[in-house]
Amino acid sequence: MVHGQHEERYSEYNKKEMDSAFFELAVMLSTACVIGYIAMRIKLPLVIAYLLAGVALSGYAISESAILHTLPEIGIAFVLFLIGMELNLSEIRSLGRPIIVATLLQVAISSIAGFVLATYFGFSGTEAFVLGIALAFSSTIVIMKTLAEKRDTASLYGKLSIGILLIEDLIAIIAMVAITENVFSYGFSPELLTPLGIFALKATVLIGIAFFFSRFVIAPLFNAMAKSVELLFIAAITWCFVFTSLAVLAGFSVVIGAFLAGVALAHSPYQFQIQSRIKPIRDFFVALFFIYIGSQVHLGGIAEFLPMIFAFSALALLLKPLAYLVGLSFFTFRKRTLFHTSLNMTQVSEFSLIIALLALQFGFATESTLSIVAGSAVLSIMISSLLIHYSEPLYQFLKPLVARLEKKQALEILPDAIVPALSGHVVVIGADRVGHVVIEHLKKAGIETLVLDYNPETVRRLRDEGYRALYGDVSDSEILANLQLDTAHLIISTASGMRDSLALLEACRRKKVKAKIVVRSVELEQEATLKEAGADYVIFPERVSGDFLVSKLEDEWPNVRFS
Repeated sequence: MVHGQHEERYSEYNKKEMDSAFFELAVMLSTACVIGYIAMRIKLPLVIAYLLAGVALSGYAISESAILHTLPEIGIAFVLFLIGMELNLSEIRSLGRPIIVATLLQVAISSIAGFVLATYFGFSGTEAFVLGIALAFSSTIVIMKTLAEKRDTASLYGKLSIGILLIEDLIAIIAMVAITENVFSYGFSPELLTPLGIFALKATVLIGIAFFFSRFVIAPLFNAMAKSVELLFIAAITWCFVFTSLAVLAGFSVVIGAFLAGVALAHSPYQFQIQSRIKPIRDFFVALFFIYIGSQVHLGGIAEFLPMIFAFSALALLLKPLAYLVGLSFFTFRKRTLFHTSLNMTQVSEFSLIIALLALQFGFATESTLSIVAGSAVLSIMISSLLIHYSEPLYQFLKPLVARLEKKQALEILPDAIVPALSGHVVVIGADRVGHVVIEHLKKAGIETLVLDYNPETVRRLRDEGYRALYGDVSDSEILANLQLDTAHLIISTASGMRDSLALLEACRRKKVKAKIVVRSVELEQEATLKEAGADYVIFPERVSGDFLVSKLEDEWPNVRFS
């Protein structure tokens, strides 16, 4: 009888919890949808809508929801898992020196500036130090999401941004270790080396485990499951959660664990099937993450901290990108790469919130610190998202200033190829997948071809194979000037970004190019816009596949017999 009563009470408790979870999700998502629709109509990034939804709900104790303390972390894990799968470590390694120098310079400058600012506003000692270090980190989730939406993860500024984020995340983890191990009590003594040494050892072991499993366990396991796409997807998710759990148990963050789990699958032949399944789920969890960030701003008591929130946000939006501009300008990057990489780093990070929460938990900071960091994160992420959204017109406006930091012979990663004067040639922009098939055909036909690609490894490989290949971004007017568009017979662009296609068409219009122009679109609705801008033909992948299938049916129809 007693057992039955316990079961009944437990069942009622579970039902209440479930009802509460559904109600909370309904309220959060409804609010996000309404504000998101308004943001979409006025052409603002959806990130801003999610943040505002969180701020709007912060007064209704939604920030205490168990959902917002669990599900957003899953979104972060999925984002980093997907980025890890897309990452080419050899390319990141080739950028190691500029990434490390620029990141360390920025962290030092921002931490000192943040400490001075906190001291000016009346904070002292450890709490001022926590506020200073919290300013030094950029939002991994915002930058990764932006790069993915722009399809710029493979661009040079995308690789630099990802590399910088990795170094920042490692420094953030060291800061968290310092807080949890009570390093502030030790001071800078030999005792400090023990927790840091253990951390380095655990990191080495974790990376070793990731690559061991990738080669000897995951590869054969996925081969065995590949016949079922559903089972393959579940296996990939399982790997992500198992390895991330192992990383968390070892004292690392979800970000590092999920990222390494993704890197372990970077060379898997099934990465595209896995990515296509995970991306829609990721978007849902990421929306909850930004709602969570917004919910940390408690409007009731924030008025007294507004001056400091504005000051901290200004430092994040102005000082941090300037520090990265200076740090990267020591190396041979063009002004466009300098600008876009630096602009990405203009926000206070989710890691900053975690550091503030840990400092509060261990008695190194007060609720005031958490309110200031949360308010600065929301404000800086909102403004940063707008700046990144309008990065191209902003670049055109600030280009003369950025040019002063560019080295006179900035060649980025590859020296400019020596291309003789050409006439009647074919220009191919983008040599991956579709583009590579096209240039192979042109080579066999003996047609002179000039290729442009923004992946330095692809350009190196093409040059080794005997192609005339240039390295750069199609939306950079200086790069387009080297393609000899005015004497080309045909121009084919496989770049999927609308901005890139329109930049190419505008350059061709200005030069009065007579060549036929073929561009690519990922949305059918964009075809009319591109043709109006000057495109002679618009490739739409799904329609091309349909046209090919129809042509094959027409060719084979006489031989088709139905029983």
